[in-house]
Amino acid sequence: MIDGFTVVDAHVHVPRLSTLKQAWLDWADKFSGPHDWRAAYDPAGDPVPSALDSLLEAEGVDRALLFCEYSPRATGIQPIEDLLPIVEHNPSRFRLVANVNPYLHHPVAAEVERQLGLGAVALKIHPVHGAFSPAEKELYAAYQVCAERGVPVIIHSGTSSFPGARASFGNPELMSDVVEDFPDVQFVFAHGGRGWWYDVAAFLALAKDNVWLDLAGLPPKKLPEYYARFDFTRLAEKFVFGTDWPGVPGTARNVRALAELGLPAAVLRAVLSGNAAKLFPGLGV
Repeated sequence: MIDGFTVVDAHVHVPRLSTLKQAWLDWADKFSGPHDWRAAYDPAGDPVPSALDSLLEAEGVDRALLFCEYSPRATGIQPIEDLLPIVEHNPSRFRLVANVNPYLHHPVAAEVERQLGLGAVALKIHPVHGAFSPAEKELYAAYQVCAERGVPVIIHSGTSSFPGARASFGNPELMSDVVEDFPDVQFVFAHGGRGWWYDVAAFLALAKDNVWLDLAGLPPKKLPEYYARFDFTRLAEKFVFGTDWPGVPGTARNVRALAELGLPAAVLRAVLSGNAAKLFPGLGV
């Protein structure tokens, strides 16, 4: 909790460092600034569950959604199994997010089911790092599993600076048919259309009940500028707080910067935890 607000960080990466490409490590060091994210790791580069738990506790994070990733083109493969010890250490604070890549997982529906069986509360699709369209028909089987299970889908929406990434697949327009074909699935556009597509992502969030925007990687003070063409308070009702940890100069710092934007208290509370509580099953906040 930070300044009386419950905080859910809905976008956290805690991979084993040996599974990553150098570009990811450079990114984390650059964008973490003064935040000592490496304090959560041992000398071998493996996350220490108790250290991570203490670090996020100090930052005021009540719940954290942990992302795995299967993107050998861009960052490498960080399997979901590597995150299990963290969740086991503190199942109250931590939740898993599944990830599938249609070039690696076949059939994708079976892999989604397997990862949900490990306790994942959402499915992440990373078309930019995987170099595939999020509207690819093979992924419809994954979306159908989520529809049947009541599980939200997080889609990377926007650009990425990592070598091997294909930014064109981050265009939110690619999801326009998907969100209509699966009206019972809640879709969270991670990074809110970062780079070139803020307007598209915002329009879809306002037009569709099942589209939300996560704020990971977006400096809070820049949000009114990024979404200048929209009623900011109304749009903020569809925001989900996330940091893209460890590429953030501290979770508490971002929360307080968000609070300085002057949003009504009820809207700010929804952004920081209320919307996540509605979207992700079993958070208990």
